[in-house]
Amino acid sequence: MPTLQATTPVDRAVTFWDRTAARYARRPVPDEAVYQEKLRITRDYLRPDMDVLEIGCGTGSTAISHAPYVRHVDAVDFSAEMIAIARQRAKVAGAANVAFRQAALDDLEPSAVRYDAVLALSLLHLVPDRDAAIARIRALLAPGGVFVSSTACIGERMGWMKAVAPVALRLGLFPPLRIFKADDLRRSLTAAGFAIEHDWQVGKGDTLFVVARRP
Repeated sequence: MPTLQATTPVDRAVTFWDRTAARYARRPVPDEAVYQEKLRITRDYLRPDMDVLEIGCGTGSTAISHAPYVRHVDAVDFSAEMIAIARQRAKVAGAANVAFRQAALDDLEPSAVRYDAVLALSLLHLVPDRDAAIARIRALLAPGGVFVSSTACIGERMGWMKAVAPVALRLGLFPPLRIFKADDLRRSLTAAGFAIEHDWQVGKGDTLFVVARRP
């Protein structure tokens, strides 16, 4: 796939993640115990008859981990390099019920067939419009479906990043980053009509892990 010219924030984000995909795949999980607990909590909400969507799936580890517990997983990421690594990992793992494809959240159109669960892990702090993203995710869910998110909410302790992030983005050091607090995310979810069923602020509180249900 030809390299996109990095002229817009979205283009720069794609370029950033394509460039860092191989290094990202080699990097160990920052806190394995926390990651495993997130997997465990999520699986409490999964069933063998479920169709699941993961948005921003990266190199595919989480989608592959959940695949044995559901009927099918669609997993998307806007980085072609990430998707290439994810497909290879699925092949090695023998995860035949996972389909990886290159797509962004805005490319996903709600249809008559909706998902029983949508996962967006380390995503909502990277999208340009958090409320619009949550509204689209709600539309992708079947009534009664669950939305699982893990989001860096660094507004409490790192508000100064608002001044630094745009410069770092232009230099290619960071992906686009939105600075907000955990309560801002909670308000966005409830305003979109979600009922929060599991709420866990991990570690020092920078990451909010939420399971929310669509009525």
